[in-house]
Amino acid sequence: MFAVIHEPANVSIVIMTSFISIRLLCYKRVSVSVFGAFRNISNGPAITTVSKGGTKNRSLPANTTLATPPRLGTIGSPYFVSRGRPSSQVQQCSKISSSSIISLQESLQLKKRPRRRREDENEKIARGYKTVTAFATADEYDLDRLLRALREQNLYEPKQFLSSDDIDTEPDVLHVTAKYKVGDEGRDLYFFREGTVVLWNCTDLESSNILRFLKPFEQDSYDEGTVLEESESMLFNYDGVARLKYNSFYVSQSDEADLEKYTFSNAMSLSVKLGIWEASLERYIDSMAYMTEDLKRGNKIKVTRPEMLRRTGELFALRHVINLSSDLLDTPDFYWDREQLEALYNQTCSYFSITRRTRVMNEKLNHCVELADLISSNLNDDHHVRLEWMIIILIMVEVGFEVLHYVDKFL
Repeated sequence: MFAVIHEPANVSIVIMTSFISIRLLCYKRVSVSVFGAFRNISNGPAITTVSKGGTKNRSLPANTTLATPPRLGTIGSPYFVSRGRPSSQVQQCSKISSSSIISLQESLQLKKRPRRRREDENEKIARGYKTVTAFATADEYDLDRLLRALREQNLYEPKQFLSSDDIDTEPDVLHVTAKYKVGDEGRDLYFFREGTVVLWNCTDLESSNILRFLKPFEQDSYDEGTVLEESESMLFNYDGVARLKYNSFYVSQSDEADLEKYTFSNAMSLSVKLGIWEASLERYIDSMAYMTEDLKRGNKIKVTRPEMLRRTGELFALRHVINLSSDLLDTPDFYWDREQLEALYNQTCSYFSITRRTRVMNEKLNHCVELADLISSNLNDDHHVRLEWMIIILIMVEVGFEVLHYVDKFL
């Protein structure tokens, strides 16, 4: 098999030729085993594999076994298919093809606050259900001026003023009804002083006109895109007992119907207002992201002390309105002696996850306050160091002048 080589110059040529032959032989064996495995797979029962292009049907022979799939949640882990234990060639092919398998992060498009899945709304509307929509458009409404404007407009009739405290304080809710009916059902509007409005049985066109009409009476209006994104919409109908069931409001046909609508509206008002505050906090977190990166990399923080003080003030202002100026942490006094309405209010607040969302907001605020304190402390330290260096330089200048005076006097 091996020939005796007499000329040393030909040794390198023979070695290179043998090496190339061995590589070609190994390549052919690997190719035959791998592609043969794929041909065998195509002759068996069908299975389904996942790829970026969608689902595809594959086939496996009868004695083919599947390796245990990776634990759910492992991102980018491929599924190995082999006859018993996978060979090294199949493992290598599986690793190469892992880029075509959808990772968990790519396949799940998660929203910050996912919407609830509801029943077919079109089917409910066909059965006579109506729509109730809530918007938060500003920090506050001037209800007195709004009331005068509604009377001048002569399209809506003021029905009553309500107060969430139910004591001798300034009313904070204005309830009006439409004078002209569209269909058999009337339309109710609840304007809350904290800058929210809840519209019962109003079309999209009428809702848009009402939001435009509210502009002159708003204080610190919100961005229109945020208002529409954080709005809430529900379906309602009439029944013997007021309740929240099957993702819909049910209002009784008794004299308490207006108060029941107010109760639902009160909870929806809190939900949309909390949504605005959540969006505000998310924007604040995004604006602070570059500072955390600078801290992580040890870079100089590109922010001034007055700007950091202003950002800290924004955090405390948001914490104040959430925990002290709203009803997110407690039930309003209006429901003190109205047990049925209180139960309805608590049920609606639970449906919109107000308690949980408030707790998450406070946890995020605590983390943001800690970050702001850390950055402020760092900026204050830098400021103190600069002051100390200025004092040292002034002392050195003073010492220099004294030395010059001493030299001029004695020399």
